[in-house]
Amino acid sequence: MKIDIATLDRRRFLRGSAAALALPYLESAFGARGRAQRRVPPRRFACIYQPDGVPMPLREDPAFEDWAWFPHGGGTDFRLTKCLEPLAPLRAELTVVSGMSHPAVRAVHGHSNADQFLTGADTGASGAYANSISLDQVFARHVGDETRYASLVMSSDGGTGTARGAQTLSFDANGRPIAAAHRPKKIFDSLFVTSDAAARQRLAQSRSTLDELLADARALRGRLSGGDRGVLDQYLDAVRETEQKVEKAVRWVDVPLPEVDPGELRLEVTPDDARAYVQAMLGLIHLAFQTDSTRTATYQLGRENGVGISDHLGRAVGFELAHQLSHETTKPDGWKNFGIYCRFLVEELANLASRLQQTPDSGGDGNLLDNTLLLFGSASSAFHLSRNYPLILLGGRSMGFRHGQYLNYVGDHAFGGGWNGGTEPWQREFDREDRPLGELYVTMLRRLGVEIAEFAGCSAGIEEV
Repeated sequence: MKIDIATLDRRRFLRGSAAALALPYLESAFGARGRAQRRVPPRRFACIYQPDGVPMPLREDPAFEDWAWFPHGGGTDFRLTKCLEPLAPLRAELTVVSGMSHPAVRAVHGHSNADQFLTGADTGASGAYANSISLDQVFARHVGDETRYASLVMSSDGGTGTARGAQTLSFDANGRPIAAAHRPKKIFDSLFVTSDAAARQRLAQSRSTLDELLADARALRGRLSGGDRGVLDQYLDAVRETEQKVEKAVRWVDVPLPEVDPGELRLEVTPDDARAYVQAMLGLIHLAFQTDSTRTATYQLGRENGVGISDHLGRAVGFELAHQLSHETTKPDGWKNFGIYCRFLVEELANLASRLQQTPDSGGDGNLLDNTLLLFGSASSAFHLSRNYPLILLGGRSMGFRHGQYLNYVGDHAFGGGWNGGTEPWQREFDREDRPLGELYVTMLRRLGVEIAEFAGCSAGIEEV
């Protein structure tokens, strides 16, 4: 059968050797109609979070030269240490940042700060707890209606965790944690495997249940005290958000899913097989972006304080547990051991970025990395210190990011060294303050196409990136 390629929809999926790919832009085939339909390439964002901080030996320590996490030098004249060395082939596509943190939580113990990494909220050290919307969800609200899934939220431990012990990076518009998925096979199936008949039946049941819940809640509201009405209103907000998700699912239920082969990803793996597990989770981000199933993703490698199965990720490089490496830097080869673990995480970050770079963007010009902004970082630097977050930006060339640089906002004032007991770094007095991380987030959101007035208390951005 002869096919007129000019009549084809570019969003239709063709089965490839490793994964289904959207039909790329072919100017010679699409002609004037194709040129008229060309649009701004889809913009994507992913955040990968590392707990426990990074190696920060003092300058006089022999380990400083090789195993300090931050590069040596600054601007475009910098040298990656062994911790970040796997990113060397991507040097022109990255920016390393030091000397930034969220002001509201600088005096909080490092075990309690992952919750606010993407929000900047004053989550406090104890007592009453409130968070705000995370950066990824701000972006998801902007682009989420254009894809089947508004966002992909993942962590090695799964669920939400506890206040100040989050197992998710993502928080909704009311500051509620969004449960993270953590089983690669289940995530893959939810993205790419479904039964239309079964899906329609589930959606119909969900609609009916939500209608009943709303009717019961409205009838109950008039009999409640003012305080209880506030609690009920929060519940109703959650119901309405679920209702919106169901309505969106109804619109997508008859749209065929892309046919995807996971290739070498081992989807039944657990964090006990640490390297394969991280590769599977990051590989799912690549597949989700490649098929335009979503344009927003978060992956929390582990929760702070060594709680949970994510602490097993140290087994990828021969260590029983990951968290204890940050406590043992005063032992022989302590900085090196911690650095080897951090290098493993950076290796897998580099692998993800390289796969994105090697994948043509079927939704526009260039490759996926050109149109994807990756943020890698931690809300701790030195031992339990909620300052000077280690941050890496990768990709986003089409959005105007200027890479190939190390933005060192801490100068020569970085705190480091091992902990020998007594006063911890987060309890110290500091004679300077970091630059507010919200400034970087404002810039990121605006480059991603979100016209935002302020975020995390900041309205100004950073021109250097």
